[in-house]
Amino acid sequence: MDHKNLDVWKKSIDMVVDVYLLTNFFPKEEIYGITQQIRRSAVSVSSNISEGCAQKNDTETIQFLYISLGSLAELETQLIISQRIGYLRSSDEILKSLLEIKQMTLGLINYLKSKNNNQK
Repeated sequence: MDHKNLDVWKKSIDMVVDVYLLTNFFPKEEIYGITQQIRRSAVSVSSNISEGCAQKNDTETIQFLYISLGSLAELETQLIISQRIGYLRSSDEILKSLLEIKQMTLGLINYLKSKNNNQK
């Protein structure tokens, strides 16, 4: 499975770009703090999707997809914190995108699981 053909991977790349644009306006003293944390979490989502697709079987792919879900949860938490401390006016749009990626990732996991169950 080529990750570059997956809509979830494409959407997660778009989210990384949005995250970088959003965090450009964070205070400069946060560059090694929450800014870096948010960016790493965002990049981790698409990176784990692509790494999972490079695995030799679906079980390993699913494992990386779950790691991607963990990064999404981390990113969501960091965005909520950023909004509460006043670094973001609204995180609604990015959180909406994040939720969509989460649902797509869960859908891919369910597809891979059912595919494996049907092959047994």
